[in-house]
Amino acid sequence: MRDIIIIGSGPAGFTAAIYAARAELKPLLIASSVEIGGELMNTTEVENFPGFPEAIMGPDLMTKMQQQAERFGTEIVYDDVVELELDGPVKRVRLGNGGVEEAKAIIYATGSAYRKLGLPEEEPLSGHGLSWCATCDGFFFRQKTIAVVGGGDSAMEEATFLTRFADKVYVIHRRDELKASKIMQQRAHDNEKIEFIWNAEVTAIHGGDQVNGVSLRDTVTGEVRGLDLDGLFVAIGNDPRTHLVHGKLELTAEGTIRVDGRSSRTSVPGVFAAGDVIDPFYRQAVTAAGSGTVAALDAEHYLAALEDTNSPAEAELEAEELDELAAINN
Repeated sequence: MRDIIIIGSGPAGFTAAIYAARAELKPLLIASSVEIGGELMNTTEVENFPGFPEAIMGPDLMTKMQQQAERFGTEIVYDDVVELELDGPVKRVRLGNGGVEEAKAIIYATGSAYRKLGLPEEEPLSGHGLSWCATCDGFFFRQKTIAVVGGGDSAMEEATFLTRFADKVYVIHRRDELKASKIMQQRAHDNEKIEFIWNAEVTAIHGGDQVNGVSLRDTVTGEVRGLDLDGLFVAIGNDPRTHLVHGKLELTAEGTIRVDGRSSRTSVPGVFAAGDVIDPFYRQAVTAAGSGTVAALDAEHYLAALEDTNSPAEAELEAEELDELAAINN
């Protein structure tokens, strides 16, 4: 039986693995058979991750994180988790190949997935004028004409943020009124760079190597027209990957895993969560990495306390006290 299993291979998972491995916990990281590296694998230049002044490609950043985790002794399995048994002192992780891994502690860091439009052009144009993150990619659209798809708070926030760079920002919404809060609506309406396109849905994204426009269908009349663009941002929400823990861990109203304060402790002793799966607001690589650090330290304290008490519940309490003491000392 292992000390710790980490589920997820994004910035949170690999950072947790680095810390856990350096603590000689010999972590097993289950990286998935397909989506290794998380959302950054679909990102081109990353300019806002500390330590890379010349920017770094998303896949390159994740490769470096993986190499660092492996350097300290992390074992990586390229398979999918299909079932979790989290109750009791021994946690069991069933894999797609039929194997079962056991551990005293679990770090759940499966991230979140951006909702997509469901168009065939999304995959080839991702990172080539098509983005799901204004904070990540807005800088590349200086003095450009772009559009944001969506009508909620996230879309308004993205559109407003993008006006710092773009000359023109269209907001494309399939209805004639927004779902966003009044204050976010007003902020967008007051911005002279933003223009709303109502009752419209994107039916196609155009461009060979780079987005150069979209086709819009009027949701009332059915009429289709084109719109020339230099870039398109999709802001129709994202979903935390929590399907494996439904009914097993307590969730928040946003659908993320509920944790205790600023810790990574979930509703089940010995189970910790990190990254976008607990964060409905920031969803940045650097915040996910910091969250992975917290989870590894919490798990380390839990395992140390477990050796003394041999009781998961008591170990959780003792680890909590250790965390509070560390916070005071820092």
